[in-house]
Amino acid sequence: MNARLLTGGLLLALALPASALEYRSTGRAALLYDAPSTTAAKLAVAGSGLPLEVIVDTEAWVKVRDHSGRLAWIEKSALGGARSVMVKAETGLVRQQPRPDAEIAFRAARGVLLELTGEADAYGWLPVKHVDGMSGWLPVHEVWGR
Repeated sequence: MNARLLTGGLLLALALPASALEYRSTGRAALLYDAPSTTAAKLAVAGSGLPLEVIVDTEAWVKVRDHSGRLAWIEKSALGGARSVMVKAETGLVRQQPRPDAEIAFRAARGVLLELTGEADAYGWLPVKHVDGMSGWLPVHEVWGR
């Protein structure tokens, strides 16, 4: 009985994806396509600095998911800009220190792109910087693209 449970658990573990989510940001404005070819249908234009979730990575193309859940293909050469995240909260309160009681450095509306300036700390705070140069800390759960 225990051997069956152990075998079943191992098979289930092997069936689950082994890698964490990977995000990359666009280094320049680029077209999103419905297939990995410049002759495929054009779906949208991804602006510079847009965070995208990597689904499939090939030699020249990357299948990505945007913040709305849309799947598309982008030329790999268009990726590689500074890592950024998109505010998904109605208003993100960027704090001067990574604490909920810290002074507010600035507010960022939903959809605003912020550059990541480092890794999240152990408590789930991300160091971010606005294009205007203001910087601070934002909770991980308030952004998309990390």
